[in-house]
Amino acid sequence: MQPLAISMGEPAGIGPDIILSLFAQRQALGLPAFIVFGHAGFLAERAMRLGLDIEVEATRPSDAGDVFSRALPVADIAGTVPDQPGRPEPASARVVIAAIEEAVASVKAGECRALVTAPIHKGALYHAGFAHPGHTEFLAALCAENGAEPLPVMMLAHEELRTVPLTIHVPIKDVPGLISEELIVETLRVMARDLTSRFGIAAPRIAVAGLNPHAGEGGAIGREEIEIIIPALEKARAEGIEAIGPLPGDTLFFPKHWRQYDAVLAMYHDQALIPIKTVAFDAGVNVTLGLPIVRTSPDHGTAFD
Repeated sequence: MQPLAISMGEPAGIGPDIILSLFAQRQALGLPAFIVFGHAGFLAERAMRLGLDIEVEATRPSDAGDVFSRALPVADIAGTVPDQPGRPEPASARVVIAAIEEAVASVKAGECRALVTAPIHKGALYHAGFAHPGHTEFLAALCAENGAEPLPVMMLAHEELRTVPLTIHVPIKDVPGLISEELIVETLRVMARDLTSRFGIAAPRIAVAGLNPHAGEGGAIGREEIEIIIPALEKARAEGIEAIGPLPGDTLFFPKHWRQYDAVLAMYHDQALIPIKTVAFDAGVNVTLGLPIVRTSPDHGTAFD
C-alpha cells in the first residue's frame, strides 16, 4: 500500500516536533507508513534536539514502506533550513513551499495515497514570493487541471461537529461583498458530494448559518439572507441537496441544534472556527473538500510559543 505523504511545514513551528514524536510512537499507535517531504538534515537535527533516537533516511515514496520499520522516510528537499524553534526564517521558505509542491505531485501521481500538511507560517513565505492567502488556496492552485482550479472547501471536522466557512482568509469587512448565490450553491454541492463519497453519509443534512444577527430578522438587520442566501438555498434544494437555513449563528451552535445536522455551512472564518475550536481544540481536523486528492491537516497553527 502506498504511504501517506506529510509535508514538513514551518521548520520553526511545532509541525516537525509532532511528526518526529508520532514516528517514535508509530508501533504503539499502529500508524500506517508515511513519508515526510522536507529537509532530511534538519529533521535529523531536530530529532537530536528533542532527545529522540530516530534515524532519518532519504528515500522515495516507493521505498517508504520498507524504510518505515527502521527509519523515518524523507523525500529530501534541498535547501537551507536553520534549526531555530520559535523563530521563523525567510531562508526556509523555499524548502517549505517545495515540500508542499512535491508532496501534492506525489499524491496526484498515485505514489502516495493522501496528504497531511503540517502548519505553515504564511508571513515567512511571502518573502519567497508565496502569492496565496493560505494553505488551502495554494493546494487548489497545485491541483488545477487544464487551467481550471477546483473550488477548495475548508472543512473543520470532529466526531461531534463539522463546519465549513464560505469565505476563508479575508478581512471581515470584505465578507458581505464576497457572498454570492453562485458561491453558496457550489460550496453546498462540494459539501454534499464529499460528505457522501468521503464520509459515507448517504443523504447529508447541511445547516446554513445566516450572515447577520438573528439571520437578518426578516430584513430588519441586513438583507443578505433575503437577497442572496435564501435564493441560493432554494437552488440547492432543487438539485436535491438538503440545505436548511438560514439559521441564526448564535443558536445554531448549541449542541442540541447542531447534532441534527451532518455539517454546517457558515458565512465567514470565525463563525465556523470558533465553535469547533471550542468543542474540539485538540482533536479537530482540517479536511479540504473539493480537491482531486485527500488532504487533511491539524486544526492548529505553528505554535511558536
